[in-house]
Amino acid sequence: MKLAIVRQKYNPYGGAEQFIERALDALAATRKVELSVIARQWQTRPGVHFIECNPAYRTSLGRDQAFAAAVASCLAAPGRHFDIVQSHERIPGIMLYRAGDGVHASWLEQRARALPAFRRFAIAANPYHRYVLAAEREMFAHRGLRAVICNSAMVRDDIAARFGLDAARLKVIYNGIDLERFHPRHRALRASTRSLLGLPPHAPVFLYAGSGFERKGVARLLHAVAQAGTAAHVLVAGTDKHHGRYRSLAARLGIAARTHFLGSRDDLPLLYGAADAFVLPTLYDPMPNAALEALASGLPLLTTLQCGAQELVTAGSNGFVVDALDAAGMAAALASLAQPGRAAAMAGAARASVAHLSQDAMAAQLLDLYGTLAPAG
Repeated sequence: MKLAIVRQKYNPYGGAEQFIERALDALAATRKVELSVIARQWQTRPGVHFIECNPAYRTSLGRDQAFAAAVASCLAAPGRHFDIVQSHERIPGIMLYRAGDGVHASWLEQRARALPAFRRFAIAANPYHRYVLAAEREMFAHRGLRAVICNSAMVRDDIAARFGLDAARLKVIYNGIDLERFHPRHRALRASTRSLLGLPPHAPVFLYAGSGFERKGVARLLHAVAQAGTAAHVLVAGTDKHHGRYRSLAARLGIAARTHFLGSRDDLPLLYGAADAFVLPTLYDPMPNAALEALASGLPLLTTLQCGAQELVTAGSNGFVVDALDAAGMAAALASLAQPGRAAAMAGAARASVAHLSQDAMAAQLLDLYGTLAPAG
């Protein structure tokens, strides 16, 4: 089976790219799929054919428009044939779309809840957002679209409600996790990791990991930690162009000494082992890999109703779920998780909640779906 995956640009810390990397690893192991990646740039790897598709652009709008047109030309090139083309970009006419970024209209609605009126107006008037919304509508209405991979039931239900797609075309396939790499055994290195990070050996530690601090709620996390009234420390792993603002906010809230901005990290398994709970107060997140990794590592998860990972949380058992803007509810959940022994008691349930989400299980589901879409013979 000849499979082409379409994604604009490789970012080793991006959720979509991590899904693709894991899927490629799992699919390559089956030896049933000939893999190609169509992208502006990609990290080359054995067994995967990279097809460069990198038209010039000057703006974000031009970037997406030019890439969509170039992909269409690439796929129509003489002698080029794929049984399955799976796009991770909103490009009308491609047979299979993975809605890893969720629904743009929903993201804008959730974002508007947290913004002042002048910023809501600016977003509504932005030609880039108008383009994405139009491309999204056209893509879901296009007769060439045969199936959509949804990484959560939240995304599936949203697409069905907004665009009228029938359930048969909407397939929920959760992201696969490396259950050996992300494992509670890293807690055995808890003391040494905490020492390297300058953390007290017995203080409650909350971990956040991700880029895009505004969307994923770093400011809300800092406010909640201050309001919770505990001695907890916060680890912020990830980058943001406005990270200085968040350092200043921590100082104003009086928690600068307990807030540790770590930047991008390649040692997340060790950070999961050093922390007591994972906190992702996101405004909108279809299914963040970091939340799944944290659960696999035995960390209870505090997240929001606007996050697909909340589908895996049973309140009080393996974490808590609050509305993204419920500051009091978030602070109360943090205070509960900071109680001695509370988070540790949830470790088993956290791990069990994602034990079925192996990379092999994801690959099997993808192959089943591809088998229904690929031509016979």
